[in-house]
Amino acid sequence: MPLIHVIIPAYNEEKSIAHVIAAIPAGLVQEVIVVNNNSSDQTAAVASAAGATVLDAPIPGYGNACLTGIAYAAAKPVPTRPDIIVFLDGDFSDFPEEMPYLLQPILAGQADMVIGSRALGQRESGSMMPQQIFGNWLATTLLRWLYGASFTDLGPFRAIRFSTLQQLGMRDRNYGWTVEMQAKAAKQKIRYAEVPVSYRRRIGVSKVSGTVKGSVMAGYKIILTIFKYL
Repeated sequence: MPLIHVIIPAYNEEKSIAHVIAAIPAGLVQEVIVVNNNSSDQTAAVASAAGATVLDAPIPGYGNACLTGIAYAAAKPVPTRPDIIVFLDGDFSDFPEEMPYLLQPILAGQADMVIGSRALGQRESGSMMPQQIFGNWLATTLLRWLYGASFTDLGPFRAIRFSTLQQLGMRDRNYGWTVEMQAKAAKQKIRYAEVPVSYRRRIGVSKVSGTVKGSVMAGYKIILTIFKYL
């Protein structure tokens, strides 16, 4: 059985992070890594009490948190280094119990990266803001036009072989992280797949879609990132 690690970027998720960790199927993963991204609440303490490895990424940014988790995994001795990384949000909007669905195409040798698509799955009413739905449509349309990639979502719930992740050479430190991974995967002809995943209203307020500024900044960065890697 391959070694599977989960990386969860977390910013002020003290109310949700224990739920996320508890919902990860027992025995499926070897380590849950919560990257505390400049939280001002008790996220780190709650995550640690729930059994996660907690890393500190004091510079704000989703990509910064993910890169911190990747660096930690890469620094491990080879026998304990993960074969597969699963990325998961810390707000309990994803359904961690659906993780086996994301892993299946990789374990079956059919894909090296799997995106959990909220567009193909069941979404709770109000779980995605209109600007998120439009932004996903626009970004995936541009990925199709410019890269020939058939994605339906930039969903944060995703699984990827660690060797593939290292090959991609991820760089983005904030809003462009998810689309950078997909654009680079398409450009490098990485085998990818999408599986439907469920989505619910998050615990707390979104740091991105919950504000006009966050939505505009994220949208701008996503579009910029798509053109950057052409």
